[in-house]
Amino acid sequence: MKRYSGNPIVERTDIPEIEPHLVDVTSVFNPGAIKVNDTYYLMLRVQNRGRQTFNVMAKSKDGINFDISNKIINFAGIEKIEEKIYHCYDPRITRINDTFYIMFAMDMEKICRLGLAQTKDFEQFEFLGIVSEKDNRNGVLFPEKIGGKFMRFDRPNKVALVDGPVTGSEIHLSESADLLNWEAVAKVAEGNHNYWDELIGAGPPPVKTKKGWLLVYHGIAMHYQPIYQAGVMLLDLENPAKIIARGKLNILEPRELYETVGQVPNVIFPTGLTVDNYNEYGFAKMDSKVHIYYGAADTSIGLAISTIEELIEKCFK
Repeated sequence: MKRYSGNPIVERTDIPEIEPHLVDVTSVFNPGAIKVNDTYYLMLRVQNRGRQTFNVMAKSKDGINFDISNKIINFAGIEKIEEKIYHCYDPRITRINDTFYIMFAMDMEKICRLGLAQTKDFEQFEFLGIVSEKDNRNGVLFPEKIGGKFMRFDRPNKVALVDGPVTGSEIHLSESADLLNWEAVAKVAEGNHNYWDELIGAGPPPVKTKKGWLLVYHGIAMHYQPIYQAGVMLLDLENPAKIIARGKLNILEPRELYETVGQVPNVIFPTGLTVDNYNEYGFAKMDSKVHIYYGAADTSIGLAISTIEELIEKCFK
């Protein structure tokens, strides 16, 4: 991956003041991303000085310089949930037909669950429901059905850190007939003890290529202090639980000051990915440019650039 020379591309000072919640905000990070025709969209996670989380849209013609909305996203219908919701964050955006689905984490009382919303225009958003019963994070939808079912990767939270939260060390595949009720299919991948990806989770939604489903994921090295990095794996088109290749090396690690110093040091957390060119059958072209948008030290947003071909090659390294 090649960092954009003007990183970070979005910082807290870029967020317009949206009273009363977003004034002199603390951070902006972990965006969902998608490219529609010639427009790039980011859904930003913005945190205020009370450590409350809000989501704000941004759009761009070049994928670098973003115009940020001056209104907070309202997921219409979420107010019907009787349980207290503390935060909705880390959105991932997937297009299925003419609808854009947003899957995000929901912090509730002593548990994190997955929420799902949809939009047609990135102006009005409808909350569809809570789509995980147990503690779960890093849910990413596939852009099409496989075997007649909707599919997603997710990360059940089963690992209790010492003096820390419950987290996960495995990526799982789940399926659904209606996008609301999900069943686990298989464990896809697990962390590699004592290496760069001891704890793992899916990053942006998977990309369909002729070689397989390309997944960028995050890995956390835990043997000294947590270091969040990005890696890649390639999965079978018809059975995404089957790994074709998984890179042994990370493709991006914290090195720059904005990645090593911030609200949470040493973090690269990929959540958004755009592909410039697909063929007529929906496969990403091998020479297509790829933009990966990532949270840097939970404080700002960085951009790294590659191609589909380069990322697939890294799966086999």
